[in-house]
Amino acid sequence: MREDTTYVALDDSKRKIVAGILRPGAMDPEVREIANDPGEVGRLFRRLRRDGPVVACYEAGVSGYALHRQLTQLEVPCQVVAPSLTPRRPGERIKTDSRDAKKLVRLFRAGELTPVHVPDEAEEGVRDLVRCREAVRREVIRWRHRVLKLLFRHGRGYVGGKNWTQAHWRWIRSQRFDQAPLQRAFEATLFALEQAMARQAELERELAALAADAPYREPVGRLRCFRGIDTLSAMVLLAEIVDFRRFGRAREFMAYLGAVPSEYSSGDAHRRGALTKAGNQHARRILIEAAWHYRHRPALVGRLRRRSEGQPPEARHHAWRAQQRLHRRYRHLLRQGKRPPVAVVAVARELAGFIWAAMTAPVPAAG
Repeated sequence: MREDTTYVALDDSKRKIVAGILRPGAMDPEVREIANDPGEVGRLFRRLRRDGPVVACYEAGVSGYALHRQLTQLEVPCQVVAPSLTPRRPGERIKTDSRDAKKLVRLFRAGELTPVHVPDEAEEGVRDLVRCREAVRREVIRWRHRVLKLLFRHGRGYVGGKNWTQAHWRWIRSQRFDQAPLQRAFEATLFALEQAMARQAELERELAALAADAPYREPVGRLRCFRGIDTLSAMVLLAEIVDFRRFGRAREFMAYLGAVPSEYSSGDAHRRGALTKAGNQHARRILIEAAWHYRHRPALVGRLRRRSEGQPPEARHHAWRAQQRLHRRYRHLLRQGKRPPVAVVAVARELAGFIWAAMTAPVPAAG
């Protein structure tokens, strides 16, 4: 940064923005409060730019990236920083918008903030569609539980096999209650479940259509070479990660997913605890679900073989190595006495490394 640069940190909320401003050579930030309005934001930064270059930052949150895009259009360099990685003093007990803005701008000028990747509008739209499908999926699970619990409370437990098979659905739809209010409650609950399932199926069809077209067709094909990852799982990973090359090493990708153990070591004492879970929970869930497939012996048959056909040799090579390595790893951890969920999380961490290697391998030139 140039010495005549003005640093601005924005603490934004629904109705107002509190700006902490550090002018060149100043030690104490000044604070300005403006309405959360594009016109007010533009006027503030046009005034600041009269005195020299300006850079800005704000913490990622519910306001999304609209403020970043507005400042970029004004030709003001802007960073969106990770709030979970912002340094905090353990003794602070007072929190106000002005204090937050002052602290943030000091850390910004000192280079102590960690920026996050800012997707473009198309990438953000796909990510919102993926997360919408995730929300509907959770809604389907809740309505399934409500249907089963309503039936069980009234002595209607299904004993004919697994739940949610075609036979189970026929049994559910055949249920009738003598009491009219109870019958109405059952019908309404079942209707809500069917509506949620229809919404989920519609969103999944839209995601499948996106996966079959550019720019997602090639990376989705690479990811589908891996055991446990099909079209929808691949779209979740791509929507959440966006660009695997922004991680310089596989360990950085693992840490971003929060799949590495926490640690508290000092002197001769080395202590490791549970997962940090500090990263992207959507991508972490997909990898842990995929990791369960590696408890089976390595094989390239059926749908997995068909998915791998026509894909780059590098991706198929990494996917096959992952099957061999991760199955051995899972069996080794079980022999050491680890519980299956613990072993699966360790496998998911290593699976992240194989996926990073496959997605960052050079794409062979056409022809």
